[in-house]
Amino acid sequence: MTNGYNNQQQALAEQYRRSKILTASPAELTLMLYEGAIKFCNIAIMAIEKGDMERAHIYIKKTEDIIVEFRSTLDRKYKVAEDFDRVYVYIYDLLVEGNIKKDIEILTKALNEIRGMRDTWKKVMEKTKGTSPKNS
Repeated sequence: MTNGYNNQQQALAEQYRRSKILTASPAELTLMLYEGAIKFCNIAIMAIEKGDMERAHIYIKKTEDIIVEFRSTLDRKYKVAEDFDRVYVYIYDLLVEGNIKKDIEILTKALNEIRGMRDTWKKVMEKTKGTSPKNS
């Protein structure tokens, strides 16, 4: 009986997650990707701590995929895109090295960089929200 209840809860949670993604603005989707990268990197670090190198590899690769997505969607007509790209390359390189070595310290550096980018993105969202037509 509990298993059916858990499956129903999981199905509802998945439906909510899909709905949230489908109704999110591009800025909110970007924030969700940052949150996902942070979550995956944390899972990878915990997997290394538990000695589960296969799980660590899987979640580091998921984090790398998000960083690759960020790089591929940069609007290169803006000069700031070059700065973002440099940071993304740095994070990606940390993730690759951390994956090869299964080094928590290196992955923590990557995680801190991702958190910094996420926090910056949140500030940008807050500033632009204050100037949007909805709030004028």
